[in-house]
Amino acid sequence: MTAICTLPDALLHAATHWQGKTFIEQDERCISFAETHQRVNTLAKHLIHGGFAAGDRAALWCPNRYEWIIACLAIQRAGGIVVPLNTRFKGIEAEQAINASRCSWLFSIGQFLGVDYPASIVRSNTPSLKHIVCIGDSSSAADIKWDELMTRSTPDVALPDVSGDMISDIIFTSGTTGTPKGVVTLHQQNIDTFTTFYQTLGLDASDRYLVINPFFHSFGYKAGMLACLLSGATMLPEATFDVGHVLQRIERDGITVLPGPPTIFQAMLAHPELGSTNISSLSKATTGAAVIPTQLIVDMKNILGIDTVITAYGLSESCGLATMCRHDDDERTIATTSGRAIDGVEVAIMNDIGGLLGHGESGEIVIRGYNVMAGYLDNPEATAAAIDKDGWLHTGDIGHLDEAGYLSITDRLKDMYISGGFNCYPAEIENRLLAHPQIVSCAIIGVPDDRLGEVGALFYANQQGEIDHQQLYQWCRDNLANYKVPRSFHYCSSLPLTASGKVHKPSLREIWQTQAMHGEKQ
Repeated sequence: MTAICTLPDALLHAATHWQGKTFIEQDERCISFAETHQRVNTLAKHLIHGGFAAGDRAALWCPNRYEWIIACLAIQRAGGIVVPLNTRFKGIEAEQAINASRCSWLFSIGQFLGVDYPASIVRSNTPSLKHIVCIGDSSSAADIKWDELMTRSTPDVALPDVSGDMISDIIFTSGTTGTPKGVVTLHQQNIDTFTTFYQTLGLDASDRYLVINPFFHSFGYKAGMLACLLSGATMLPEATFDVGHVLQRIERDGITVLPGPPTIFQAMLAHPELGSTNISSLSKATTGAAVIPTQLIVDMKNILGIDTVITAYGLSESCGLATMCRHDDDERTIATTSGRAIDGVEVAIMNDIGGLLGHGESGEIVIRGYNVMAGYLDNPEATAAAIDKDGWLHTGDIGHLDEAGYLSITDRLKDMYISGGFNCYPAEIENRLLAHPQIVSCAIIGVPDDRLGEVGALFYANQQGEIDHQQLYQWCRDNLANYKVPRSFHYCSSLPLTASGKVHKPSLREIWQTQAMHGEKQ
């Protein structure tokens, strides 16, 4: 699809073609494509000098900042593999990903939102980890400071060749079994996927792209950083999301591109400062969810003034993208579908015995093409369960295709729900909650929420009776990434079970709905 085969290729191409044009703009700092290329090569040589070899893994645990971008590209230029870590992870969750991927280096923010990130890692629990590089405010738990590392004399070492069939990244996605799995993808497939993405969206070197989607997620890393690198767009990272601040940035910084989940645009439309803020520069947006109100798409165009609004669908296992709407699609199509398959990729609907279904028939969404992951890290059984013998990736989502091939997502095979744009897997959250000393059994369901779309409702049982819910909430905040924290708590003397002994979640939904009707949500 393109002569560019790797992310280092993409950076070299950008540095050659756009040279002094700003690639990253953060606060008062502007870093050109050429300067990015120079910094990346310098850091890659420091890594190699420090014992980092082709095929080694390095983790990134940092909010959206320019250092994340430099480190990501440097790891890959050194022939290594990037392992993005969710900044909402607690230390134990980060340790789990570091150990599973056997990372030898960690690039971590120091202090962020009152948390010392490196200090939350217990080094004795991560035997593969040799170095922690601290970004921003210092941490006593890190052995290298970013600024000191980047000002050292550049080692005289050779940079390795990197090819398109090498692994570029491992992104951990929460598993429906409760165990996070590392999704392995390759350089070439990521390049091809997001070349299609930026061309379909219409990104070009004149664009100024505000990246509010976190870099640890495919939406921020690939649809954000990589798409800008390929298209020549200027990227403006946003470390934390605040709708008022975003409106101000659009006006002040002349933002033209703003992707995000529907909740972001709903928040913008409802913000009291919208009418007094000039956001006329904003011209392109991508969003996605199973269901989007048609009126939201209309309002994004008519009130926010966004000319191009495109919905899309993908998952980490498909490099983050599988379908997109197109420029000439009407508002109803954009709102009620997730578009059609991107070029070179097949999207189909399959029944439970492996047969492909026709237009309008509902079944599991399956994907086949160059964007399908290489597999799950060190997990051939899970890989075989996800990718069948014919190469179809089984997504676990339910939907149907219309006659034009446009996909509508209607349900999920699994219990996963989406809270504020983040996938939440009840099995994973339930497994963690069982570590609570007073919880004997529990179950999580996703329930509607005006602000976040869905949030978790926890149903639990024990022998001692009801737990203090404020204390339980605090325990969850201390032990779970905050988007996984349940927002309501419901004590049951026993959980409703099926004949096979599994929790009957439809019964829990009925309980929640009854309590909600009577104002009994806790």
